[in-house]
Amino acid sequence: MSTRRILISRLLPLLLCLLLVSGCSMVRLGYNHLDSVATWMAHDYFDLTSEQRDNFAQRFDRLLIWHRHEQLPEYAQFLENMQKRAQRGLQATDMLWLIDGLRQRYATIAARGATDSVELLATLSPAQIEHFRQELDKNNRKFLRENRSNESEAERRRVVERKTLSQLRDWMGHFSEAQETRIMALLKSVPLTDQLRHEDRLRRQREFIILLEQRSGDRKVFTQRLTDWLVHWEAGRSPRHAQLFNESWQKRAEFYAAVDRLLTTEQRSHLQHRLQDYIDSFRQLAERRPAAGKSR
Repeated sequence: MSTRRILISRLLPLLLCLLLVSGCSMVRLGYNHLDSVATWMAHDYFDLTSEQRDNFAQRFDRLLIWHRHEQLPEYAQFLENMQKRAQRGLQATDMLWLIDGLRQRYATIAARGATDSVELLATLSPAQIEHFRQELDKNNRKFLRENRSNESEAERRRVVERKTLSQLRDWMGHFSEAQETRIMALLKSVPLTDQLRHEDRLRRQREFIILLEQRSGDRKVFTQRLTDWLVHWEAGRSPRHAQLFNESWQKRAEFYAAVDRLLTTEQRSHLQHRLQDYIDSFRQLAERRPAAGKSR
């Protein structure tokens, strides 16, 4: 997941949740500036007025304070549990547990931030909605380009191989040539999902545009519908797409479990230290008090 481009419909909750899957430097350095980043991104997507930007910033600040002091300590506990699982050797069930845990924590933030999202979305003009559509189109093209989705299967797979190996090195350290060869062989069992994810992006965008058309109606109804859409973001998938996504996650979980069995003692230690870095960062951030003038 990229922190650069995120639909404003999920901006309030998802910018925070992404910290769980970003680098530690993003956690330590980026979290304290997340309010500025979020406001910039909201403006980038919707061309907000100064009043809308101020309103968004105030609401996001309140959500961030809640997240810092209520959620980050729980994130540390969550990762401590993952650390214990990694110590005994990771199984596919552990990776599925991790994925499910990330989904649950996203849902918690989404439910909390939905009302504030409504307050911004309800003020959008038709011109701002059109601006949003154009930004979506631009980012959809970027997604296809970065994932080589319109190219050959071999090229698409090379993209996945590069990304996966980079992520594994970040978490587990240097791999030998023999290990990398084995990892690439194991990765062939994981289905390519870039085209599937692109279709799912388009589906979510269509749903959101339809939802925006209801922004000037009953505020309570709009809030509930937006909350449902944010929290249950997979609900609109067709049975076939849901099956393909589930199969993909299962295969990827099995892949990571297989990689775990290849690790040396040094690589396992590297993984433990990376997890501990996150745990320490979350706890340190949770203890930091808001700056003077910040909402509570």
